[in-house]
Amino acid sequence: TPHVPADLAAQSWTHIGDPDSSRGDIFDNFQYGGSNPTSKLFRVTTPSGATYQYTHTLVSGEEMNNSWVAVSPDSHWMVNGEWDTMTRFLVFPTPILNPSTPQTGGALDLGFQLNLDHPVRDIQGCTFFSATKLLCAADDPDTDLFPNAKQLLEIDLPSALSGSDITGHVVNLGQLPLNSICS
Repeated sequence: TPHVPADLAAQSWTHIGDPDSSRGDIFDNFQYGGSNPTSKLFRVTTPSGATYQYTHTLVSGEEMNNSWVAVSPDSHWMVNGEWDTMTRFLVFPTPILNPSTPQTGGALDLGFQLNLDHPVRDIQGCTFFSATKLLCAADDPDTDLFPNAKQLLEIDLPSALSGSDITGHVVNLGQLPLNSICS
């Protein structure tokens, strides 16, 4: 499992979520472990090894969890997920790769929402399969949202992300394989 770098751990960033990469840049997402969290942190590592930090101030209704990021195939948008039961994902302009962001770190404002037509719970990570399809792994132990636990979910989008709210159709592809040497 990835470890929080010492410089960030010293600032109370205590959890690193599922990262993504695009065009050689690596996008890590960190969760604040101190009391009364008010922000999330995204750190970009460039192919040359430079790192830049982007801080997002939580908006109304946003949870402090910073569980995963998935960068769109055009590299302009970074989808972000929280833990718990959700009816939407957050979408940010991708740091560095979207020209609307500062190039060497700074504030990262919420771009828009990817609304979901069916609730999902405890998404562990997602990745873009195409510009209009995300595959997501849920760590949901329950069967109240879907007929099986630990779902593999497909999120079908009506079009590629373009900067405004969009609604995705959630499809349950079945239970994730549970074969592991871990208990």
